[in-house]
Amino acid sequence: MSESENTRLGYPHIPQPIRSDGAGGPDLGPRDVMRDLENPDMFVPPVTDAGLVPNMKFSFSDAHMQLNQGGWSREVTARELPIATTLAGVNMSLIPGGVREMHWHQQAEWSYMLLGNARITAVDQNGRNFIADIGPGDLWYFPPGIPHSIQGLEGGCEFLLVFDDGNFSDLNTLSISDWFAHTPKEVLSANFGVPESDFDHIPNDQVYIYKSTVPGSIESQKVESPYGTIPQSFKFELLKQPPIITPGGSVRIVDSSNFPASKAIAAALVEIKPGAMRELHWHPNNDEWQYYLSGQGRMTVFTGNGNARTYDVRAGDVGYVPFACGHYVQNTGNTSLWFLEMFKSDRFADVSLNQWMALTPTELVKSNLNVDEAFVSKLRKEKWPVVDYPGF
Repeated sequence: MSESENTRLGYPHIPQPIRSDGAGGPDLGPRDVMRDLENPDMFVPPVTDAGLVPNMKFSFSDAHMQLNQGGWSREVTARELPIATTLAGVNMSLIPGGVREMHWHQQAEWSYMLLGNARITAVDQNGRNFIADIGPGDLWYFPPGIPHSIQGLEGGCEFLLVFDDGNFSDLNTLSISDWFAHTPKEVLSANFGVPESDFDHIPNDQVYIYKSTVPGSIESQKVESPYGTIPQSFKFELLKQPPIITPGGSVRIVDSSNFPASKAIAAALVEIKPGAMRELHWHPNNDEWQYYLSGQGRMTVFTGNGNARTYDVRAGDVGYVPFACGHYVQNTGNTSLWFLEMFKSDRFADVSLNQWMALTPTELVKSNLNVDEAFVSKLRKEKWPVVDYPGF
């Protein structure tokens, strides 16, 4: 492709797989230039990348879109990202009044509201019910087996759902319409004590997402249970939680310590300012499943035995880091990079490389890495999840 053709198509330049040290050579064959521009650190890997590392990134933009009359959904599971065995994610949108039908799962469900507002309902095994309205930045959590529903309010909504099983699919759940459709009408009649004719118009299959009207206020929709309401709230207002603030950004952590209902999934909402990075660290409790909310960056994962790989990330991408593997995330854009870190665990936990070294005898660190006293003296005993050192 000529430079004039390149300019006509709007490409600033055509990248070539040639590193600054001279490694590589031109790619003159068929290629997706836009894809190469989006993944510069895959196309021209840093010299420190080495070995055979599985893919640890998948974009929701590459996922199948399930379209229904009341909204849409798409998912990233172990089918799309084979290494992601602990968690799976679903990106869903509901139009105003659109309903994710009454259903339940064999897995725990954790959700983050991206845009708009929704109403959630649930009933537990003791006959206690729950109803709440969810806004941007709010979370909800439903334990396995708890029946629930989601409905878009005025303006509709979009949210991320996360489930504690990498092989989960939202299209393979336990739905009320699906069960009714596959139960003989005489059994339904006997169960509910009504004529079979009451079921003449039930759906023939799972409806999944459907169009309805925007519900009235919570007060107008209230149903009193003789057993009361669910005592542990399934809603958590994450953005109202005071963040951990460092020079490079902020972190908000949510797990069973401050959101008691969330016993199977822990998370952190991370902000990395331009020029800053999520420090070198690892997690001692489980794999990390990431969802990038805005901005752009790059993540390098070190898996041991001389293996490391760098992935470029942007809004809508899913990233994954295997258990205890060292990694970091850098902001490569000019706006804040926001993303979620999620774990199949009841508690959030991470180990800081900097803090570990600072709390280890000085002579041991010096001899292990062949570094001098000046370097060791600058190590931090306090953990900074996000760091920014201007000039470095």
